[in-house]
Amino acid sequence: MAVYLLADTEIHDPEAYERYKEAAPEYVARHGGEYCHRYGEFEFIVEGDWSPERLLVIKFPSRQAYDEFMADPDYKPWKELRESITTPKNVLLLEGYDVSQTSP
Repeated sequence: MAVYLLADTEIHDPEAYERYKEAAPEYVARHGGEYCHRYGEFEFIVEGDWSPERLLVIKFPSRQAYDEFMADPDYKPWKELRESITTPKNVLLLEGYDVSQTSP
Protein backbone atom coordinates (compact mmCIF):
# COMPACT_ATOMS: atom_id res chain seq x y z
CA MET A 1 0.00 0.00 0.00
CA ALA A 2 1.25 3.48 -0.83
CA VAL A 3 2.64 5.79 1.82
CA TYR A 4 2.83 9.56 1.72
CA LEU A 5 5.61 11.64 3.21
CA LEU A 6 4.42 15.10 4.27
CA ALA A 7 7.13 17.47 5.44
CA ASP A 8 7.13 21.05 6.65
CA THR A 9 10.71 22.16 7.22
CA GLU A 10 12.56 25.33 8.05
CA ILE A 11 15.50 25.94 5.72
CA HIS A 12 18.63 27.61 7.14
CA ASP A 13 20.79 27.67 4.00
CA PRO A 14 18.70 28.28 0.85
CA GLU A 15 21.69 28.05 -1.48
CA ALA A 16 22.74 24.63 -0.20
CA TYR A 17 19.11 23.53 -0.19
CA GLU A 18 18.84 24.33 -3.90
CA ARG A 19 21.66 21.82 -4.52
CA TYR A 20 19.75 19.25 -2.46
CA LYS A 21 16.52 19.93 -4.40
CA GLU A 22 18.34 19.30 -7.68
CA ALA A 23 19.81 15.98 -6.50
CA ALA A 24 16.95 14.46 -4.48
CA PRO A 25 14.51 13.62 -7.32
CA GLU A 26 16.90 11.01 -8.72
CA TYR A 27 16.81 9.06 -5.45
CA VAL A 28 13.08 9.53 -4.91
CA ALA A 29 12.40 8.14 -8.41
CA ARG A 30 14.89 5.29 -7.91
CA HIS A 31 12.60 3.98 -5.17
CA GLY A 32 9.34 4.51 -7.01
CA GLY A 33 8.54 7.80 -5.32
CA GLU A 34 6.78 10.67 -7.00
CA TYR A 35 6.39 14.26 -5.94
CA CYS A 36 2.77 15.22 -5.36
CA HIS A 37 3.54 18.71 -4.06
CA ARG A 38 6.94 20.37 -3.81
CA TYR A 39 7.01 23.72 -2.07
CA GLY A 40 4.71 25.38 -4.56
CA GLU A 41 1.67 27.45 -3.91
CA PHE A 42 -0.87 25.99 -1.52
CA GLU A 43 -4.07 27.21 -0.01
CA PHE A 44 -3.47 28.31 3.50
CA ILE A 45 -5.17 26.50 6.31
CA VAL A 46 -8.89 26.13 5.84
CA GLU A 47 -9.38 24.92 9.42
CA GLY A 48 -7.06 24.65 12.41
CA ASP A 49 -3.86 26.51 13.20
CA TRP A 50 -1.11 24.67 11.32
CA SER A 51 0.78 27.19 9.18
CA PRO A 52 3.48 25.42 7.17
CA GLU A 53 6.12 27.58 5.53
CA ARG A 54 7.07 25.02 2.91
CA LEU A 55 5.15 21.85 2.28
CA LEU A 56 6.45 18.73 0.56
CA VAL A 57 4.37 15.64 -0.31
CA ILE A 58 5.97 12.54 -1.83
CA LYS A 59 4.11 9.31 -2.60
CA PHE A 60 6.01 6.02 -2.34
CA PRO A 61 4.51 2.72 -3.54
CA SER A 62 5.01 1.10 -0.12
CA ARG A 63 6.55 1.57 3.30
CA GLN A 64 9.38 -0.71 2.18
CA ALA A 65 10.13 1.59 -0.78
CA TYR A 66 10.23 4.60 1.57
CA ASP A 67 12.55 2.75 3.99
CA GLU A 68 14.83 1.73 1.12
CA PHE A 69 14.94 5.35 -0.09
CA MET A 70 15.94 6.57 3.37
CA ALA A 71 18.61 3.84 3.66
CA ASP A 72 20.00 4.23 0.12
CA PRO A 73 23.80 4.59 0.51
CA ASP A 74 23.96 6.85 -2.55
CA TYR A 75 21.35 9.17 -1.01
CA LYS A 76 23.13 9.25 2.38
CA PRO A 77 25.36 12.30 1.70
CA TRP A 78 22.34 14.24 0.41
CA LYS A 79 20.28 13.20 3.42
CA GLU A 80 23.09 14.38 5.70
CA LEU A 81 23.23 17.69 3.84
CA ARG A 82 19.46 18.13 4.19
CA GLU A 83 19.61 17.35 7.88
CA SER A 84 22.42 19.89 8.40
CA ILE A 85 20.64 22.77 6.66
CA THR A 86 17.02 22.25 7.73
CA THR A 87 14.97 21.88 10.88
CA PRO A 88 11.91 19.67 10.59
CA LYS A 89 8.78 21.35 11.94
CA ASN A 90 6.24 18.64 11.10
CA VAL A 91 7.03 15.45 9.23
CA LEU A 92 4.43 12.72 8.78
CA LEU A 93 4.39 9.35 7.05
CA LEU A 94 0.82 8.41 6.17
CA GLU A 95 -0.43 5.09 4.91
CA GLY A 96 -2.63 5.32 1.84
CA TYR A 97 -6.25 4.28 1.80
CA ASP A 98 -7.11 1.10 -0.09
CA VAL A 99 -10.76 1.29 -1.16
CA SER A 100 -10.81 -2.40 -2.13
CA GLN A 101 -10.25 -3.40 1.51
CA THR A 102 -13.23 -1.58 2.95
CA SER A 103 -16.46 -3.25 3.98
CA PRO A 104 -19.65 -2.34 2.11
